[in-house]
Amino acid sequence: MEKTVVGLVEKITMNGSDIDETILARIDSGATKSSVDLRLASKLKLGPIVKSMIVKSAHGTKLRPVIEAEINICDRQITSEFTLADRSHMKYRVLIGQNILKQGFLIDPSKESSTEEKKKTEGNL
Repeated sequence: MEKTVVGLVEKITMNGSDIDETILARIDSGATKSSVDLRLASKLKLGPIVKSMIVKSAHGTKLRPVIEAEINICDRQITSEFTLADRSHMKYRVLIGQNILKQGFLIDPSKESSTEEKKKTEGNL
């Protein structure tokens, strides 16, 4: 299987029940499970909750609900589990963890997302 190279931040589309939202997501190889902000999940009507799991983070150990959701990343459509968390205080509302990265992704920290490349190009004009 051919590997897809991603940077530390990637543009993804989160597919909701009625609407989709394209946002920047943080790629985190240290996270076992991907995570989505509660407000974004609510806005996109994601769900139902399929289970709960204990998650260790910098903010301590918590029991979090888990949903199944579909995203588009680097022209690939992936359905996977996401924990629900309050990410309102964080820069990125979605975190892509190992459960998605194991599906044929390689991380290149020097690769920039297409949005960041566009900003640099526009800045040079």
